[in-house]
Amino acid sequence: MVLLLLSTVLILPVLAGWGKIMERFTGSLFNGISGNILTGIVGLSLIWTVFAFFIPINIYVEIPFILAGILFFFVKKLYLEFYKFSGKDVFLIGGISLVIVYAGSFYPYILDHFGYYVPTIKWLTEYGLIKGISNLDLTLGQMSVWHIFQAGFSGFSDPFLRLNAILLIAYTLYIFERKSWIQLSFIPVLLLFSQSPSPDLPVITLSLIILNEIIKGNKNISLLFAYSVFIFSIKPTMIWLPIFVFLCSIFIFKPSYKHFLFGILILLLFFVKNIWTFGYPVFPVAVGDLGFSWKPNPEILKISSQYAIQKTYDMQYTYEEIQKFSSYDAVRNWFSLEGIKAKIHIIFILSLTLFSVFAIIKKKKIITLICISLLIKSLLVLAFSAQYRFFIDVFFVIFFILFLQLSKRNSLVFCFALSFLVIGVLTFPNFIRQYIPSFKPGNFMAEFKKEQLYKPSTYHYNKFETFRTGNLKFNISKDYPFNFDTPLPAISSGYVLDDAQSGIFPQYIDEKNIKKGLIWKKLTPQEKKELEKVINNIKNTDK
Repeated sequence: MVLLLLSTVLILPVLAGWGKIMERFTGSLFNGISGNILTGIVGLSLIWTVFAFFIPINIYVEIPFILAGILFFFVKKLYLEFYKFSGKDVFLIGGISLVIVYAGSFYPYILDHFGYYVPTIKWLTEYGLIKGISNLDLTLGQMSVWHIFQAGFSGFSDPFLRLNAILLIAYTLYIFERKSWIQLSFIPVLLLFSQSPSPDLPVITLSLIILNEIIKGNKNISLLFAYSVFIFSIKPTMIWLPIFVFLCSIFIFKPSYKHFLFGILILLLFFVKNIWTFGYPVFPVAVGDLGFSWKPNPEILKISSQYAIQKTYDMQYTYEEIQKFSSYDAVRNWFSLEGIKAKIHIIFILSLTLFSVFAIIKKKKIITLICISLLIKSLLVLAFSAQYRFFIDVFFVIFFILFLQLSKRNSLVFCFALSFLVIGVLTFPNFIRQYIPSFKPGNFMAEFKKEQLYKPSTYHYNKFETFRTGNLKFNISKDYPFNFDTPLPAISSGYVLDDAQSGIFPQYIDEKNIKKGLIWKKLTPQEKKELEKVINNIKNTDK
């Protein structure tokens, strides 16, 4: 906790300072310290994304940016913004921040932390963006802008990768600064995302900030659209937000093509980044084929698509069984899965229905546009892979609109009461394992350790084996499916099996220069023998 507090004290001023720098070029969405921090987040993320094409986002990038941010924080006297909070609000912000830091100090338990977040950040800090990296491990093709941002602080200012907890404290500052009390109700739930650099927390918090600004009458449509596209670039399932802002610009604000220029530039950077790492404009959709040689093998994409369909049904049916579903079976089985996910699906559809009725009754243009945007997003998710993690943000938006007028007192009571419950679950995870056994992440939660009062808890494994196939020398984690601390280049055992099934394997374009990227090649007889040894090793280990 102590080290996380120190990271917070360092990083928030850096972000505010860089926000002040960026305001000279982009302007500010709103005034105040939280406005500076938001602008700093967007600015640094975009700058580091461009840098990542050419250099690693490591400590040599981090140090000068830290110094520049701190310098502007003090030169522009941004610390005076904190004096604008009342004594009572300072006390409440401090209390909520301590809760956030405590929650953020627990061991990571989201499986994507080990199989996606940390491996992505390792590649970014050691090499930057690698052309065709998805050929090595398809998951790495995402390279979220949020992980590029996290990589920029992972050298010494946030080595424990707890930037989400720091963002949640910045979100608290926004709530008190803009007096949007209903958003206090979301903090307890978001505590569950504070131990990992999960993109879910930033897209939920930042989208609610944009939504609140529009409702409050913020007319800076250029930055509203640009920031909404930025949020989409972190996680494309947030497509409803740029759609909503675009519709607002047409039906509420006076439309002008100039409003969209900054946002379009961010969108182009997002497409270029994806094409560079994945071969297509939007990960993981193989649409917009421009014929790049480093795009993934079609068979690998097919396997991934089949897996996504199985995940829709929580892996409770095989792909072949799902293919035999009638339309009625597909809907019925989605609503009747074993465990908590079926209940989430039912609540999701009921919430959308209730909100649609609410929008019709209210007859307010802005609520109608929100509803239309959410319905478009929901239809896309349902058509692609109807996993609850892809539409969790919809619950936040609907709750926000329905209870917008919740008072400060009631919001604080709800915030602290629910935070107490969440903290209890994190501290004593056996409770959730016993009473909600179908909540799978609960199985990976670790109990409180006294050491985390000083520093956030992290796992160390570092057991791996090294193999070679063709010109690719690679590492695979031993007796564990993920490569969160395996030396690079590392491949998940599951992708090795998929490659073997497809008769291909990743290879360097130039063995002497990893930065030149990776492609896939069909296996030669000799390479098949080399890969068979790897597969036999994996299967023997699994036994």
